[in-house]
Amino acid sequence: MFNPTRDQVRQFFCTAWKKHVDRLPLVGAEVTAADIAARHPEYHALLNNPELAVEQDWAPEGGQMNPFLHLSLHLAIHEQTSIDQPPGIRAAFELLRSRMEAHDAEHVLLECLGETIWRAQREGQPMDALAYVDTIRRKASLL
Repeated sequence: MFNPTRDQVRQFFCTAWKKHVDRLPLVGAEVTAADIAARHPEYHALLNNPELAVEQDWAPEGGQMNPFLHLSLHLAIHEQTSIDQPPGIRAAFELLRSRMEAHDAEHVLLECLGETIWRAQREGQPMDALAYVDTIRRKASLL
């Protein structure tokens, strides 16, 4: 199983963004990473400065979302919906997309994923995939 370090994740996003800006060929997950980064102009200055990106910390107590956590969660839900894993996530996402812009729908999934991960960590249990998909469906039905 691939388990990159914090610095490797940050370097990956910075490299994908630089290749995108320089119009160089992107390979594999770089394509998706660059697309996600393009939809987040608030992170462009950071992605253009890999040294700062690797050094900087974002503590939850500071009230700022870690940009690389945010981008990584986008990448995770892209993968989840593309392979429908956990089962039913693609249909739940499509239901959301029928009611809002795709990027806004992704942000609903990000919230649900973050909450599911937090709950699993708090309880010392594996992530509850069924509860995750149910939460997405529930949010979609409220719109």
